[in-house]
Amino acid sequence: MVKIRLKRMGAKKRPFYRVVVADSRSPRDGRFIEEIGTYDPLSDPAKIHIDTEKALKWLQNGAQPSDTARSLLRKAGVLRQFHELRAARSKR
Repeated sequence: MVKIRLKRMGAKKRPFYRVVVADSRSPRDGRFIEEIGTYDPLSDPAKIHIDTEKALKWLQNGAQPSDTARSLLRKAGVLRQFHELRAARSKR
């Protein structure tokens, strides 16, 4: 199964995350399919940058976000667009 999840980067006690699409069997910081964004929790306010087109493409193809990735996608407005697309598609 394909997952959307965070890959930890940065130095010790200075985390920085990349939002990646990866196979669920690969390690957290291991091989991934595509990078779709970044998350910096230490800046004030936290910086979230998600490539909306890539994220929507992967969600439409069945990728499941982890709990943390889901909250980041929600804050970036990607999940709202995804649900609107699905609703519009089902009305056809």
